[in-house]
Amino acid sequence: MSTTAVPPDGSSPARNRQPQTTLTWRQRRGQWDVKYSPYLYILPFFVVFGITGLFPILYTAFISLQDWDLVRNSGEYIGFDQFAWVLQDREFWIALRNTFSIFLLSSVPQLVAATIIAAMLDANLRAKTFWRMGVLLPYVVAPVAVALIFSNMFGDKFGLINSVLNDLGLESILWHTDVIPSHIAIATMVNFRWTGYNALILLAAMQAIPRDLYEAAAIDGAKTVRRFFSVTIPQIRPTMIFVIITSTIGGLQIFDEPRMYDTFGLGGANKQWLTITMYLYNTGWGKFNFGRAAAVAWLLFLIIISITLLNNYLTRRFVSGENTVKKARKTSLRLSAKGGK
Repeated sequence: MSTTAVPPDGSSPARNRQPQTTLTWRQRRGQWDVKYSPYLYILPFFVVFGITGLFPILYTAFISLQDWDLVRNSGEYIGFDQFAWVLQDREFWIALRNTFSIFLLSSVPQLVAATIIAAMLDANLRAKTFWRMGVLLPYVVAPVAVALIFSNMFGDKFGLINSVLNDLGLESILWHTDVIPSHIAIATMVNFRWTGYNALILLAAMQAIPRDLYEAAAIDGAKTVRRFFSVTIPQIRPTMIFVIITSTIGGLQIFDEPRMYDTFGLGGANKQWLTITMYLYNTGWGKFNFGRAAAVAWLLFLIIISITLLNNYLTRRFVSGENTVKKARKTSLRLSAKGGK
């Protein structure tokens, strides 16, 4: 015999049951708007990225496994022979060496200079807008114009820098002949264009730091330099990680500056400043071997991904290690406080 539970107030269960309401079309549309509209907002980006970004990447991977004929727009499948040929080519390793050398000579000083400039722009200056626009002007200048001007400044015989060195009684530097001087000249062009851009990004991060932290540090007796390293740098670390990653990607893809460094655009007589992207361009459009050029592109893609992941790993280890040190200091302070009591 089944029994029905009776509510304490004595009413029947049917009376306490909520009536089912039918949603109107406007209410349903409101629910769909909340649930699906965010996906519709970001859908155009993924559609454009799929057409202009993802598809070319996958198609390049397909071509890299082919002996591609541009006239017939088809090729013969040869597997990883293109990759094997590129890895055995001495010119590829020279280009890889030059790329890393220029990247290090440009990215490291660029990050240091951008951080210092951003800290100066964050101070109480007169005409802040003028100075902030001024550091961005080199970024607006066309890369071709920058390369032409700096290539003349770093001329071997009649360059401005060598003229100054000769007036001082010093020997001229072969900026277009020796390896390291050519890398320094190209890195100088890169730093000229991108330091101000990165400085404004870091400046935006510095302006988001609560000013109470600086006031508290000043009350504790911290000077300007100590506040910079103890307050500013830790607070802008996520932005610095972003700048490091973007500088890494851009530095390994450098093309305009070394391409325009001389009138031939081939990376020097002995490939002194030939970069990976120039090697890729010369392979594809110089030798019309697009299968091999696609293999170079994928090798460069894998190198950039590997270095980016390495940067991310080292940065996370650095942050976690610093947090561990901070926790240890707090623990020691607590123990010392208890011992003092």
